[in-house]
This record gives sequence, structure tokens and C-alpha cells, in this order.
Amino acid sequence: MATSLAIEPFSMILQSFTLSASALLLVFSAVLFIVYVIFGSHKVFSRLDHLLGYCTFFYSSFLKPHSEDNGSGHQAALESFYKVQANVYDATRKRLLCGREDMLTLAAAQLKFQAKQGLWSGSKPIWVDVGGGTGYNIEAMQAYLDVPTFFAAVFLVDLSPSLCEVARTRFQRLGWDVMVVCEDARTFRLEDHLGRIANARPTIRALTEYGSAHASVVYNADLITMSYSLSMIPDYYNVVDSMVRLLAPSGIIGAVDFYVQSVVETTGRNYIGGSVNRHVNWLSRVFWRAWFDCDRNGVATNRPGQDYLEYRFGTKKILNERNYLLGGIPYYIFLGCHCERAFTRTQALLETVDASCTESPPLSPAKGQEIALPLLPEPALPIEIRSKAYQSAIVNLSSNLPLPSTFYQNNQGRIYYDEHLSKHTRFNHDYLYAFTWEDPRVDQRLLQISDSDTILCLTSAGDNLLEYLITASPRRIHAVDLNPNQNHLLELKVAAFQALPYADVWKMFGEGHHPNFRRILTDKLSPYMSSQAFQFWMNNTGRFASSTSFYDHGGSGHAVRLIRCLARLSGLGGAVKELCKSKTRHEQQEIWSRIRPMILSRTLHWALVGTGWFLWKAAGVPANQRQMIIRDSTDAPFHDHTDHRHLTDTTGEAMWDYIVNTLDPIARETLLSEENYHYLLTLTGRYTRRCHPAYLSPKAHTKLSHPKAFSGLRIHTDELSEIIQRFAPATLTIAIIMDSMDWFSPASIDASTQVRALNRALKPRGRVLLRSAGLKPWYVGVFEKEGFAVRRVAARLPGMCVDRVNMYASTWIMTKVGDPSSVGL
Repeated sequence: MATSLAIEPFSMILQSFTLSASALLLVFSAVLFIVYVIFGSHKVFSRLDHLLGYCTFFYSSFLKPHSEDNGSGHQAALESFYKVQANVYDATRKRLLCGREDMLTLAAAQLKFQAKQGLWSGSKPIWVDVGGGTGYNIEAMQAYLDVPTFFAAVFLVDLSPSLCEVARTRFQRLGWDVMVVCEDARTFRLEDHLGRIANARPTIRALTEYGSAHASVVYNADLITMSYSLSMIPDYYNVVDSMVRLLAPSGIIGAVDFYVQSVVETTGRNYIGGSVNRHVNWLSRVFWRAWFDCDRNGVATNRPGQDYLEYRFGTKKILNERNYLLGGIPYYIFLGCHCERAFTRTQALLETVDASCTESPPLSPAKGQEIALPLLPEPALPIEIRSKAYQSAIVNLSSNLPLPSTFYQNNQGRIYYDEHLSKHTRFNHDYLYAFTWEDPRVDQRLLQISDSDTILCLTSAGDNLLEYLITASPRRIHAVDLNPNQNHLLELKVAAFQALPYADVWKMFGEGHHPNFRRILTDKLSPYMSSQAFQFWMNNTGRFASSTSFYDHGGSGHAVRLIRCLARLSGLGGAVKELCKSKTRHEQQEIWSRIRPMILSRTLHWALVGTGWFLWKAAGVPANQRQMIIRDSTDAPFHDHTDHRHLTDTTGEAMWDYIVNTLDPIARETLLSEENYHYLLTLTGRYTRRCHPAYLSPKAHTKLSHPKAFSGLRIHTDELSEIIQRFAPATLTIAIIMDSMDWFSPASIDASTQVRALNRALKPRGRVLLRSAGLKPWYVGVFEKEGFAVRRVAARLPGMCVDRVNMYASTWIMTKVGDPSSVGL
């Protein structure tokens, strides 16, 4: 010790300073906490006993000496900590222990989903609440399902006699038959309580003992919950391991607890189900560890209980939240299941998912064949058609890690992606499009989609692919978007149709507002969503629950808000409402003549609408597409070395003409109140019962709420070319790529690479439907060179209206008629 002090005096001084500063922060925070409790929540403390309860809590947590300090066992330490405050525990933890209700809601939602799938076949599940304390969780669960009738048996396991006694009193008052077991969680076994689980379903396990194999009947818990108990258990590794043995094969484990962690500690983990809000900054880490150290909480020693849960179980849902009522205490909510690490038992799942991603035949081994991972034979198909999800799963299995969380979801439609890549993070956790700007009615007319088609399309907001499912029910739809948040939006819509009645779906996507969105997200929608999508919407519940419309958010929300703001400032708000209620085109045209000077103001256009920033952020127009519009306006040739200074000088006039040619024909040729829901939404922020996308009709809800309605949908998060190159040759029949080719630069090889990949993936006579901001895009020649017959099926000349959006200068169908000019990719 003397040597250490001699060698590192500065580090010891720094450590002492850090601890002293932490102690001062702790004392200051404790004083603020008491002041807040007494003066900030006077309604709660209308009686003196409530105030005394918080004083008891503070004394027991921070001032009272505990028996663990003189070497007593863990049970004695717990009893020393909880005995004095057992009777006031529930009253004092309501504000401190956040997330318990959310964890119970998520667990109950999973159980109800399993019951709907007929998982238990007439039997009932068993619930074990580990570290259940006073029984608060079990009583709180009643808000989400009927505890006495839903479960075959309920067990509360805790090591504190004082808390167990409070729990027994609680259940006696409720009249519930809950077994309270005062026992170490590591030794708890359901077989020791066979008299209480007569109506439960046993599990048959094959065991090998003394060289002979035999079957053993064991009982497992279908639900295990741990609420702020894992951090209070010193030997939490063994406890979590015992939970693995206790959990039924199809069981669910839920946990909520404090944590203190830097995002650096999770770098490279693809199995944690998302890392939104996971990072705790340095100052908060120092402070909360000091706080929990005084509170005898294991978080202070940086024990990674959350990490070990994610390692031992497959992640269904993970949330990282803050309790801002008490200074931003970090806590997590985890929902998991068994994770199978044996390759021979997971290969069938991996092959099935991989085949549906790449349109390849599954390559499962023969029934009963044992294949060890290192001896896995080379696949029969080239490696490039293996999906990234499959490759990531193989890496995890070879490292004895759980699979990526997407493999453990109830719906396998969302395909794994690496959320930490810069190509995904550059969207800043937001989507560009809250609604789709292409006319699906024209798509169907041009393509005549049938139930035998395999379609590749861009996700955008998901509106059009939902219409494809309604009108044609194609065999498979591969939805692709580089922006993960666009796919989060699609997942939300899919989940809404699978879980909600029509009235709720209409409130969310018809009116753009649902006051109970957070509740239905956790209670109804969560079983149908990936962990990443669920994280995103939990962080954005205000987009539906606030006074503003859901369609006011995202990149497109900038344009929606701008138009309404301008209408109010110019005193034309009433005229806009009249426009959207017009009964005839003549009446609409007359009102448009009054509004037009405001929307097509040259001053506004010069200051905002014509700028590159607004075109990208609000309208989703990238720089290369903007250059195409300018070239059409100036008749400039498509050369790699075009003088961009000249093009920039003409941007204002070119964009002005483009917008005029878009909007004037719309006002003249389409009736907003009856048929043009695209512009109705832009002007009002909502749809009406008379004018809305086809997917929001009651008839569409009936079809899309069928359990197998989305069985053919696969959601990919990557570049379009990355996905296309992984398809088996000649498997797609249709590719609907919107205006994505406009994003490429003529100077790069990206366009030719993608066109070649399309040729390879499409069947003979397979078709590509695309739209462009240019009348004759430069890449048309690339399609001709790579084996496609090109045909322009629509050209928006000045004064013409080609569809209900009229946003694109041309529409094209490219038909595969031959092989690319050169082979290979």
C-alpha cells in the first residue's frame, strides 16, 4: 500500500477529490430531494404519516448503519436495510422506481399475444416475481390482465422477511392465492411447490445421468419479472443463470433496474436491440454511482446486470430511460426470451429468414443431421446472395453470443441492420416523409400487379405498398429504405393493423392524433414491433399525443407547418379551408386564384422554398435531383463537367417554374376534397372520411388485420443496390424505385452498378417503374446499355397534370429484355 501511494500520489489525490465532490453533490441532492418532496408535492403529503414515511426512507437509505458493514450475510443486510422502512416502502418508491408499470405492460402484452396464438393449449402460465418485495408488481399487473384467472400460479420470491410479510398482508387483503416464498432466488425451484401448480403445463427434458439418458418432468415459469432487484443482489451472475433454467422454453423475462453506462461499453454488440439513450455522460456516471453507493445499490460498483441479461437471453425489447422527476436517474427496461446458441438447432430459423430475404430456396440440413459450426459446408449458392442478417447471425453463434434481436421478435419481417453505421445515423433519428408523394393508383394501372408478383419497392412512408397489398396481394414485397426511421414508421403502421380496431387506426393516421398513443404502443402494438422501432416510437410518443398533428413532424412536416403558418399570417386561413371543402373544380379554381399569390410568392421562394436546405429538409429533394431540374430548365447537356456555377445562378427561376408547373394543374384538374388526399393533407394536416389513402378505409382494415396479411412483407434497411445484389438471380418480377435514380451523380458508377443488379435479379420481362424530376434523365441510356427496353409512360409538360401528385416530370417503365453488356457485379 505504501508503494502504491509513493508511486501514484496524484491519482490518489484525484480519487479523493472525486469522492469528496461526489459526496458533496450527494448531500446537496438529498437536501433538494427532501425539499421537493415536502414542498413540491403537498397534495401527496396531506397527512403527517406520508411525510414521516419519507423521513424513514431517507434515514434507512442514507443514515442508518447496516449489518452488512460488520460482515453479516446478505439476508441480514437486506433485513437491516428494509425492516425499518418495509411498511412505507410502496409509498416512498412510487416516484423513485419508474418503469415498473411499463415493464409489466410489455410483459402482459407478450403474454396476451402468446395466448392469442394458442401457446398454452388449455393450460395456464406460471409467473414468478423474483425480488418481488411487497408484492406491488403483482397487484399492479391487474391493470393489464386479470391476475387470479390468467395465471395457473403466481410466486413471489424475496429474501427479506419484512417485505415478504407486507406482501402476505397485501394478498390477504386482495383475496388472491399468491405464494410468497422467503428464499434465495438461486435455490428456488417450482418442483418444490407442486401442490400450487397443478393446472400448469410441465416441460419434458432429456437428461443424461451416470451414462444413461432419461426424461425428466420439470416445471418452468412462463413469466419471470425482476423489478429493481437485480442491482441489490451481489451474486447476480448465478441468479441470472438460475433464471435461464427456471424460464420455460417459450417464456418471457422482464426486468427494470437502474444502470450507469457509457455507450462505448456496448460498441460492437449487435444483439442488444438498440442503444438509443443508453449513453450516460461522465458527470452523471460519477454522481449516480456515488448516490447508489450510499444506498447500498450494486450499480455503484459498475456491475453490468443489464449486459449479462442481454448476454444470457435473447432481447425482445430494451428501453433506456431517465427519471427526470428526480434528477434524471438512468434506468432500463428489458424484455427477453431464451436464446439458442447451438447452430444445429438454429440453422432452420436462419435459413428460413435468409431465404425470404434473398428469394433463395432454404438450405436446411436433412432432418436429424448434426452439423457442427466449424464444419459447415460451403453454401450451394454464391456467398453474395446470403443476407447480412444471416452473416451476422453466423458471427454471433461462432462467438457464443445471442442472435441479433430481430431474430427473437414475434414478427420476422424486419431484417437486421447495424444501426451504428454512419449511413444510417446521418438521418438524425428522424424520417423525411410522414406520407408518400407518389400516386399508387397510377402504379397499379401501369403495372397490373397480381398475387404472383415478387416486388421490390422503396419504403418511404409505407402508404403505397399498403395499397399494393390491398389491391393485389402480391406474393412478396421487399420494402427497402436506407433511413431506419422510415422503416420504423412502416412497422408502426403494420403493427396498428395487426393489433388495433379501425377507430384507433383512423385516429393515428387519418386524424394524425391519438391521445392514448403511449398506452396503446406499450399494451397493444409492442408485440408486433422490433426493439429498434419500439425504442423510436417510445421516444416520439408526442408526435401523436400532442396538440399538433403527426403529419407536422419529420422532414415533410416543415412544408406542412410552413403552409399553415403562411395562411394564418396572410389572413388566408379561411380561404385554405374553403379550398379543401370545394365541391367543384370551378369553385376550387376560383379560391386557388386567391391563395396562389401566397403559396407561389417569389419573395418566399427566393428566401426559403428555392434554397437547397429547404428542398432537402422539407421536400426531400437532394442536390443531384435539383441539378436535373435546373438542366431541364436551361437545356444544359448531361456532362460530368457541367459548369455548376451557371446552374446555381439559375436555380431560383428553374425551381419556380417547376413548382408552378406542379401546382397550377393540380388546382385545375383534381378535386382536393374528393380525390386528391396528397394535397389535402399538406394543407390541413389530416385526411377526411371522404378523401384519404385506400389503406385507411374500413374495407382495407378488414383485409390488413388478417393474421397473415403481412406474411409476405420483408423490411430491409440498407442501400437499394446492397439489397438487390443479394437476391437470387431472376427472382423479382417488379421493382418500383420511385425517384431514387435521381440521387446518383452522372460522374459515379453507382447508377450502372444498380441497373446491372436489377437486371440480374429480375425475371425475363421483369419491369422497373421509376419517376424522375427530369423529362429525359441521363441514366435512361444506362438502362438501355444494360439490357432494358425503356418507355416513357408519362411526361409532365407545362400545363399538364399526369397524376394526383404531379410532382415528377416523367414516369418510365424499363423492361428486362436481355443480359447486361458485361457479366458480373
